[in-house]
Amino acid sequence: MTKHATPPQEALDLTPLAGRIGAEIRGLSLAPGLDATILRALRDALTRYKVLFFRAQHHVDGTVQQDFSRAWGEPVGHPTAPGQKDEYLLELSAAHGGKANVWHTDMTFLSDYPSVSILRAVDIPPVGGDTVWANTASAYAHLPPALRRLADELWAVHSNDYDYSVNQTGSDQAVDAYHAAFVSSIFEAEHPLVRLHPLSGEKSLVLGGFFKKFSGLSQTESRHLFDIFQAHVTRLENTVRWRWNRGDVVIWDNQSTQHYAIDDYGDYPRVVQRMTLRGGPATAVDGRRSRQILPATNPAGHATGNAD
Repeated sequence: MTKHATPPQEALDLTPLAGRIGAEIRGLSLAPGLDATILRALRDALTRYKVLFFRAQHHVDGTVQQDFSRAWGEPVGHPTAPGQKDEYLLELSAAHGGKANVWHTDMTFLSDYPSVSILRAVDIPPVGGDTVWANTASAYAHLPPALRRLADELWAVHSNDYDYSVNQTGSDQAVDAYHAAFVSSIFEAEHPLVRLHPLSGEKSLVLGGFFKKFSGLSQTESRHLFDIFQAHVTRLENTVRWRWNRGDVVIWDNQSTQHYAIDDYGDYPRVVQRMTLRGGPATAVDGRRSRQILPATNPAGHATGNAD
């Protein structure tokens, strides 16, 4: 595995935003034709800081966002979410139920959930609507030793069929319609609680809102353990919060973070557009890999993993 050694600050105007996660990149215009050295520095920075923030990328529209994403990796679409603008670009509109105000990692109900997410602010409320990210590698590293040993052994089932309305506000009709589409096909995958990052080798916790239960444990036992581990993920020390402006772009490592879009903006519109890039099945500390449970074959664009 490739180990990250030194901060990639020489090629970038980079400012860390919090002690354990997040950095702002200044003076760089995102485009598909970025110099290879800059693109490599961005990838290194993402591995180190988990989330990269870019202000005022007003030249980036849906087309540029997709082209830039393809320069970074291979795009994949969402199998069920409403708001798919085309094959890969997903629009999340609060007015249509597209709120993400629950801690989650994108699409962990797939064995090969995305490696990277790239989000662009299209329409932002005048107040509220911030997003918070948490470093799941730091969460693992700061577990008490006994909990780390337990975590290394646990596997969990993740599903897109979860209580979407639990934190939702606003139109019941919009929330119900969004949830109905989201679960129009049921997906379940089994992941190790602790995965090895494919680039850094870091161990991180795979949890969040799509968690269903721990394999081999009851729902009650699973929920108690989930609450313990999830509380370590979302400790404020592991987080960074971003106040959006229209035109901002954020890129995050979806293999070592969770995020939460705060729903505190009332009836103001909030629209963002997201690209996700292909990831691989999570590898556990014992070398086994994630596997798809439902369906047996993923939709086009997603490969199933295995537990070999």
